[in-house]
Amino acid sequence: MADPLAQIVGLLQPGAPFSKCVTGSGPWRVRRTQSPNPYYVAVLNGSLRYWDHKSGEISVNAGDFILIPSAQDFMMWSDVPSNDNDMVIDPVILPGGGYRVGSIDGPIDMRALVGYCMFQSDDATLLSSLLPELVVVRGEYRLAMLMQLLGEEAVGSKPGREVVLLHLLEVLLIEALRSSAELGNSPGLLRGLSDDRLAVAIRGMHAEPERNWTVAELARDAALSRSGFYERFQSAVGMAPMEYLTAWRLALAKDLLRKRELSVGAIARQVGYRSASAFGVAFMRGVGVSPARYAREAAGALRGTAADEFRGAVA
Repeated sequence: MADPLAQIVGLLQPGAPFSKCVTGSGPWRVRRTQSPNPYYVAVLNGSLRYWDHKSGEISVNAGDFILIPSAQDFMMWSDVPSNDNDMVIDPVILPGGGYRVGSIDGPIDMRALVGYCMFQSDDATLLSSLLPELVVVRGEYRLAMLMQLLGEEAVGSKPGREVVLLHLLEVLLIEALRSSAELGNSPGLLRGLSDDRLAVAIRGMHAEPERNWTVAELARDAALSRSGFYERFQSAVGMAPMEYLTAWRLALAKDLLRKRELSVGAIARQVGYRSASAFGVAFMRGVGVSPARYAREAAGALRGTAADEFRGAVA
């Protein structure tokens, strides 16, 4: 069966273009009121406290990774007792790179990699809509190995350090999204996949997007009544089953249109539409432009990117 989360992450092509190593000493507090992209914190040594309006307060310890898909207003502070007088407006930039919060001369009691993620695909909102407000991953063996490598690179000065950090962070992000997470009460794909019965239906939609699915068929596969399945899916994932299926089909279609290897009619059939016209109507409703126009604009953007890279290479 298909791995839905891995498929979505693969389509989005996540990266971590901005990261910084932050060290903390003594009492400190940091508040962020808005971040345009998903924000992450990977604690390498020590611990810190995290808080937002929806998730409340949690402790983040060495080896823990948190991802905030929609970072609108959150605060982090030291394990050492602090107050608003310890709020950091601008962290101190260290001579060898990195940032310091708290005492500039005191012993380091916290080290973390923080930054934001970006997606090469224009479907970033799909992932945000399918994840909880906060993803917390603890005690995962594979993540622990990645965290150790990150920590060594973050404090080292070997050639290619920035490139290695970038790719390690990309792998860490994907691994975190695929790992079991503390879900709280937030709806999203992770919660749907943690429900054994809903997971059968979700994997079925991902494995056969071209199939003429109905709620009744999905409910039967999940061994639930039609109404029970609908309500359980809506509550867990945060959207209705057919709404989720449409979002997935359109995400697949956009990827195929960007590749420009198939005709619109062939793409329509591959993602579950009986005709190009029915697909065009659904695509226009969901994306805002026709499939043909989307393909042209995507090709133009790709040519522009290639030209910019060429100019940069020969400059």
